[in-house]
Amino acid sequence: MDRINFTKYKSQTKALLLLSGPLIVNNLSMAGIGFADAVMAGSIGARELAAVAVGSSFWFVGFLFCLGMLMALSPIIARHFGAGNYDLIGRYMRQGVYLAAILSIPILLLGQFAAAPLLERFGIDPEFRGMTVGYVNAVTFGAPAIFIFLAFRFMTEGIGYLRPIIFTSIFSLICNVFLNYVLMFGHFGAPALGAIGCGYASAITMWITMFILVGFVVKSKHYRPFHLFSRAAPLRFDVFKEIIFLGVPIAITITAEAGLFSAITILMGTRGTEIAAAHQIAINFASTTFMIPLSLSGATTVLVGQLIGAGKLREAQFSGWLGILFCAGFMIVSAICLLIFRESIVGLYTDDAAVTGIAISLLLMAVIFQIADGIQIGAAGALRGYKDTAVPMAINLFAFWIVGFPLAYLAAISYQAPPNYIWAALVLSLSIGATLLTWRYRILSLRFMKQMVY
Repeated sequence: MDRINFTKYKSQTKALLLLSGPLIVNNLSMAGIGFADAVMAGSIGARELAAVAVGSSFWFVGFLFCLGMLMALSPIIARHFGAGNYDLIGRYMRQGVYLAAILSIPILLLGQFAAAPLLERFGIDPEFRGMTVGYVNAVTFGAPAIFIFLAFRFMTEGIGYLRPIIFTSIFSLICNVFLNYVLMFGHFGAPALGAIGCGYASAITMWITMFILVGFVVKSKHYRPFHLFSRAAPLRFDVFKEIIFLGVPIAITITAEAGLFSAITILMGTRGTEIAAAHQIAINFASTTFMIPLSLSGATTVLVGQLIGAGKLREAQFSGWLGILFCAGFMIVSAICLLIFRESIVGLYTDDAAVTGIAISLLLMAVIFQIADGIQIGAAGALRGYKDTAVPMAINLFAFWIVGFPLAYLAAISYQAPPNYIWAALVLSLSIGATLLTWRYRILSLRFMKQMVY
């Protein structure tokens, strides 16, 4: 590969950081909602914290699969934006909204009718199982709203106009915390619903935020060149098929990783209230710091896709490596901070001595897996920019479910091992995924470079 002139690619570095900024605000706001949910539930008691932990993990499996399906809109629209095909952007966005509405139906039905029997079958501790079912019943009412919101979000992300994402994400954090205060603790005349109130607060926030973003897009002049609402278009199976073809592997890839984390949370829920609560503390903090590389990964997808659409393959390759480097670098810094301040971090969530001791030991494991997690999410984002989703899907399925989950199950159920042994499965699976995805990006980006005409 030719020697890279880094001065020549300053614009890509600047573009990556500019795209990442709003996404960082958005993802930190989403993580802030999860952080607030955990802290406010923990202030009521360990049972409420455990219920929110297991309930949110149960809901997130379905949510993240649909998120991955709709995420296909971002690289597709980025390609068309880079190529100047503005009319096609409106076409794909409208089909994305149809897909969002369709996806919400099974999630809503499963949340209402399948949560109780499934959580019982999983062996969730009866001490907090009823609260967990109530949380899932409540939060899934927001499914139609959040999926339509995501269709609009990935459209505006694909064109690189991220200002509305900043406003809606900050608003959603404020709104969710306020509604938690009202519905969890029973203020302003509302009943004190505890963990179930947390679920209702999230669902209401989803609906309000969706209406705000849709209203902004409808009124903003910035979107007029794309003819988003020029016609009430019927379902176009060719466009629908393309979105699904690209989106299914992304959905499986995301669900493979997030599903493993959720499955481990459910496994922890079989081990009692203290272990489930401690796991929620550790995974909640790790998930919060993960929002930065996740944002960088999303920006990498958009930038790489736009550059490929414009025919700038060398710049696209560089931007992909830059995104991976930034993701890894941040997670190294995060791991060092976590190692130094882990006791203070746990103190933000609880003063329960038993829960604290377990949580500190789990955060030590998080120090290790964070770096691998940063590399793999960076590589996955770069590959999505190339519209490469099938091979990353296979890699993640192998790393997380062929290797990671069986080891976690053996540690949690078969051997009743300490919680940090269960987390060791995360470390191994993330390390395998990071190695294979980075290798895949190197091979694919070089293959595209050979297409250049010198």
